[in-house]
Amino acid sequence: MISHGTKIKIFSGNSHPQLAKEIAEQLGLSVGKATVGKFSDGEISVSIGETVRGCDVFVVQSTCNPVNDNLMELLIMIDAFRRASAGRITAVIPYFGYARQDRKAKARDPISARLCANLLETAGADRVLTMDLHAAQIQGFFNIPVDNLLGTTLLAPFFAEQFGEKTNDFVVVSPDLGSVSRARKFTEKLEVPLAIIDKRRQKANVSEVMNIIGEVKDKKVMLVDDMIDTAGTLCNAAAALVNIGGAKDVFACATHGVLSGPAIERIESSPISKCYVLDTVPLSAEKRIDKIEVLPVSRMFTEAIKRIYEESSVSDLFS
Repeated sequence: MISHGTKIKIFSGNSHPQLAKEIAEQLGLSVGKATVGKFSDGEISVSIGETVRGCDVFVVQSTCNPVNDNLMELLIMIDAFRRASAGRITAVIPYFGYARQDRKAKARDPISARLCANLLETAGADRVLTMDLHAAQIQGFFNIPVDNLLGTTLLAPFFAEQFGEKTNDFVVVSPDLGSVSRARKFTEKLEVPLAIIDKRRQKANVSEVMNIIGEVKDKKVMLVDDMIDTAGTLCNAAAALVNIGGAKDVFACATHGVLSGPAIERIESSPISKCYVLDTVPLSAEKRIDKIEVLPVSRMFTEAIKRIYEESSVSDLFS
């Protein structure tokens, strides 16, 4: 029994309207009427153009670049829906920004991820639906339900079709120790070996490859990570796999293709043959180079939204 209202509505901010449109169409709906813009001084302006009283509202908004504008759009839209008496408000955040500062790594560091969790709750979100949080423990920063979908659920079957399962010439590689659990999920689904890049990070967005743990010589390798930002870690790892490990061919995949700064140039000049990302973050035309292939996430988010609305289990989508 649906206790939160009988009508579902999908709304979108300006970060990823195409994804919101695809989700709405797959649910047999249209994206809700909302005008999200700016006042002349740069403040975010939101106007909801239809009633949401008693409705189950889903707001689709990735907090990607421009991060601050997209985050404020989301918060103000949630506040507008709460004040308009929406039955339940779910923040659908395919890419959750500000997630990299999830703990105090040194004295006087902020914990930005916790701050964002507090902001979403204060604005009036009743639930969060996201994908591949940078750190799984961020779920614990919230006092509301958080469904964290897994990119491997989409990526692993795709690569099983592309490269096969239980093959001896294919190795999954974690580009750092922090991504080992994610890479291990791939190896379990594809039943292939795992290798790990051991590196020492000198400063933010700069890394130095130190060692390769595992056998990659004359193998096809797949680097697996949750996000590609400036692509420094990824491209250094790819170079090490070829120059030090003797890998035959290097592929890469990540859930979030942030691709900021010199990322595109680095990937272009790297030994990576193909880089696969999900469309949790919209890619501009100049970032859609031949080496990058984008895979859709709309069906998984559609299914998750449908299950949340129907009060049925979402956990099946994690396997």
